[in-house]
Amino acid sequence: MTVPAGNIVVGIIEDLSPKDQQAKIKNRLLIWCLLWWRAIFAEFLSTMFLVLIGCMTCIPSDGVHPNPPIYGALGFGFAVLFTVQAFGHISGAHMNPCVTLTAVLWNKISLPLGVAYVIAQCLGSIFGYGILMQISPTDLILNGICTTQPHEKHSVMQTFIVELILTSALIFLVCAIWDPLNSNSQESTSLKFGFAVAGFSMAGGPLTGASLNPARSLGPALWTGVWIFHWVYWTGPLFASMLVSLFYKYTWLKPSLDIKVNLEE
Repeated sequence: MTVPAGNIVVGIIEDLSPKDQQAKIKNRLLIWCLLWWRAIFAEFLSTMFLVLIGCMTCIPSDGVHPNPPIYGALGFGFAVLFTVQAFGHISGAHMNPCVTLTAVLWNKISLPLGVAYVIAQCLGSIFGYGILMQISPTDLILNGICTTQPHEKHSVMQTFIVELILTSALIFLVCAIWDPLNSNSQESTSLKFGFAVAGFSMAGGPLTGASLNPARSLGPALWTGVWIFHWVYWTGPLFASMLVSLFYKYTWLKPSLDIKVNLEE
């Protein structure tokens, strides 16, 4: 197959009328949507279930207020286990802008698809908490149930550092699982993520609410109006994602090149 010279391509584009150019753009957008709408919708559903099921475990039981911290930690861990198993083969089940950012930096998905993922995740979180408000016997707004809030003795910097540490651990796990060296060890991915998130939540829940996920924090904050240090739950995890994904990529990830070594003298 021959490739036309650059000036010929430019000439063809310039010869297109504005109407034809608009039609071409619409066709490309339609094709893109047809290719990716299932994955984007899966991100919406997976994040919705994550927030809905995870926050269910934070609703105070009768005679118990608040629930023991382990309830929420295990609830979110098992919710992640379910969603990764159910939606992982469709979209990757990111459910988290930090994971999506890592995927973009690793060239696993394109930037436009990454932006669509993040929008779907945020909408899924909002819908998930909205559904919970309709079925909960408890007023979620009154006590800001399932919102990510810092410990009363924590400063902004302490909250930032805790979220940075926890999200860094999560992204290290993501990178390790995506590493081609682990391509033959994918059978229990949902268990790995589920139990890891449960452990991170147990560690950081009493300190910051253990968000690790800006979309997870957005839904409850939007419905309840609890915005305490909310910007930290975006900057801390996203900064950790960028830092760890690039560190892993350029430190431990082997380049996908076939290097031939000539052993003959």
